[in-house]
Amino acid sequence: MRTTRVLAVAAAAGAVVGLGAPAASAWADPTNIVAMPSVIPRGGHLTVTVDGSSCQHGGKVTSPAFSDARLHAIPGGTTASATAVIHHHTAPGAYDITAHCGGKTLMRPSAFTVIHGGVRGGFGGSSQSGASGTDIAIGGALVTAAVVGGGVFWMRRRSENRA
Repeated sequence: MRTTRVLAVAAAAGAVVGLGAPAASAWADPTNIVAMPSVIPRGGHLTVTVDGSSCQHGGKVTSPAFSDARLHAIPGGTTASATAVIHHHTAPGAYDITAHCGGKTLMRPSAFTVIHGGVRGGFGGSSQSGASGTDIAIGGALVTAAVVGGGVFWMRRRSENRA
């Protein structure tokens, strides 16, 4: 009698776990969406990576900011990637990305931000190129002041050593 009860409980537990596993895996794949760069100008190229084994066999990523982009498997793992071009008419702001893989979907809210102008890198990232006349005058005055101040300091040190 005891053995029958133990077997019945074990069978019921196995059935619960067995029936619950497909539902759990349905929610777990795809698992993560990453957009690089996270801030991008209109017309820029956005790389989207999606983790999940179902995305290895194709799929797509969608967003109001770009046309649907096909996912391609990255060798050696369970990650896929796509490259999307941000529409030129896209309004500045944060945008969601939705991944569609193997009949499953995952949405990442505010995955990236579109800005109005371009992103300038390099020396300061200013919107102007080159130094203005005022910048050159200020820089020249600072260099002159440093040279004169250093000369005065050196001359005073030299006269103190002779005395």
